[in-house]
Amino acid sequence: MPDADPSVLDNPAAHALAGPDARFAIRNGAAARYRTDVSPFAATPAADDDAAWRDLAALVPAGDAVGLADPVLPAGWSALGVYRVLQLVDVSVEAAADGVVPLGDADVPEMRELVDLARPGPFAERTIELGGYVGIRVDGRLVAMAGERVHPAGWAEVSAVCTHPDHRGRGYAARAVRAVVGGVRERGDRAFLHVEAGNGGALRLYEALGFVVRREGEIVVAAPGEITVPAPH
Repeated sequence: MPDADPSVLDNPAAHALAGPDARFAIRNGAAARYRTDVSPFAATPAADDDAAWRDLAALVPAGDAVGLADPVLPAGWSALGVYRVLQLVDVSVEAAADGVVPLGDADVPEMRELVDLARPGPFAERTIELGGYVGIRVDGRLVAMAGERVHPAGWAEVSAVCTHPDHRGRGYAARAVRAVVGGVRERGDRAFLHVEAGNGGALRLYEALGFVVRREGEIVVAAPGEITVPAPH
């Protein structure tokens, strides 16, 4: 198992945007977020850093929102959605790439259709640039996929794990996750992921694959000002 500092997982987006994912970062003063066509996540400023929160607010266009890990929102920010999540890390996943195909730019329209149907989380026009995406096709149709999202140093987050409702229960999600983990390890990194705390089925799957729970936390969809916008799905 690759050796990686687990402390960066306490604020993974901040470490990723300052490190391996810097090429996707939009910065303003002390704040940073991913490009809006890649990911809605942003670095979480310290609770008492008013200047950093003002810098971050300037990076959120009107009608938009950002995803923040365990934030203490200051006055002038609104929480539009709060999700209790469990963070899991790979300790014994049996990596394999059987039956999966790599996914690229040409597959994005079909990938977005699958995401809209299965709703695993946000997936924008250029999310695929975060890397590692694989899929499973049945009769030429994309029915399952997984890939990578946030990359704090030494780690890669497994994300966008989803299966078409008509093809669930056949082990496709597990196969895709094993393939993504294999790609992460080949680079010398270690895999982690997040699952909603109430999603017992997904939690059991990941634990059966060889992930273990590291911590519990919150992902908050937030925006500056007293506004209401749809939360990213």
